[in-house]
Amino acid sequence: MPVISLLTDFGLKDGNVGVMKGVIWRICPEAQIADLSHLISPQNIAEAALVLFRAMPYFPPFSVHVAVVDPGVGTARRPMAARIGDQYYVGPDNGTLTLCLARAERLGQPVTCIHLNQPQYWLEDVSHVFHGRDIFAPVAGHLAAGVQLEALGVSFSDPVLLPLPRPERTPLGWRGEIIHIDHFGNASSNLRIEDLPEVLKHKDKVTIRVGGLEIHGLVNTFGERRPGETVALFGSTGNLLVCVVNGSAAARLNLKVGDPLEILLP
Repeated sequence: MPVISLLTDFGLKDGNVGVMKGVIWRICPEAQIADLSHLISPQNIAEAALVLFRAMPYFPPFSVHVAVVDPGVGTARRPMAARIGDQYYVGPDNGTLTLCLARAERLGQPVTCIHLNQPQYWLEDVSHVFHGRDIFAPVAGHLAAGVQLEALGVSFSDPVLLPLPRPERTPLGWRGEIIHIDHFGNASSNLRIEDLPEVLKHKDKVTIRVGGLEIHGLVNTFGERRPGETVALFGSTGNLLVCVVNGSAAARLNLKVGDPLEILLP
């Protein structure tokens, strides 16, 4: 049974997500549809890229991921579909795939990008402002129903990539920045566990500087500290997090995306 995921900044009030599901089911009634999120911050392509990157590896082979955070809808930006390893993407060519493409390059996974230019796979009437309904949902339905990716358009090799920040080595350790604030107020950085073997060797001796605070040592889980304490740990996706046990680090430290974070090695 084909699986399709939906990721948007549409919210839940106005029915737009439900309409996209209706379009998909008219084309592929047997599709199972998973909602990744519809509460991405409005027009926040980088946030959508991160959520998609975290979710995609956990889906069955040949799942179709529709991501519509599309401030350029109706402009010259390309509508696209892609195959990355054994997963499919449908949405705007605006950088949403940046992290997924970087992972594919690192793992040696094959990538095919297609410019969607075959309107027979779209709805008959295409609006200027709702390509999620009129282009991306029907294309996803056709992919799930067995239409070959290459039939949907022409290939290209220069997808848009976001200029995402990269961690920097410093004389004292590492410097990164906050890239995401989650529902609980946990602040996720771009410092990742696989890049920091020296930090893992000295977890109890490193110092984390963020938001004017110094945190001494890393923990493995929230329960190692009392409620209200500020802690640092590697989260389930491998990123270094700053958290308040049973509270919000973002609120306590007034953190926002782009704020600096440093690790000082012993």
